[in-house]
Amino acid sequence: MTITSFTLNGKPVQVETAADATLLWTLRETLQLTGTKYGCGASLCGVCTVHLDGMPVRACMTPVTMVAGRSVTTIEGLAEEELHPLQQAWIDEQVPQCGYCQPGQIMQAAALLRARQQPNREEILSYMNGVLCRCGTYLRIIKAIERASQSR
Repeated sequence: MTITSFTLNGKPVQVETAADATLLWTLRETLQLTGTKYGCGASLCGVCTVHLDGMPVRACMTPVTMVAGRSVTTIEGLAEEELHPLQQAWIDEQVPQCGYCQPGQIMQAAALLRARQQPNREEILSYMNGVLCRCGTYLRIIKAIERASQSR
């Protein structure tokens, strides 16, 4: 067992986990934050995307020990009181069908909008590549990102 301290959604946390625990299962099982989803377990689908020091990472392959002393943001911590512009755009554009990939999609898109306030369509496609949606709502995802970039 190992103890790891880090900042989670703006608050300090300390968790005791197996030495080989991943961030995904620590978030879901130990910290009871179930917004971050399990998809492939191999960092291929992007469903488990969270931010580590503001950068998108795949939680399924990130050892929890790697986040010691760092800042992690999950979908639960993306916005405090009001919806994040992306969350509102997701609603306005009726993006989700099954909704399973949406936390990963939104977290990837939030990192894009932090890096590039008003990305063009090609930049959106490039940055979002690798976050898979089995329902195929990609056109609505792109429209929602464009909408959110205009509302900022």
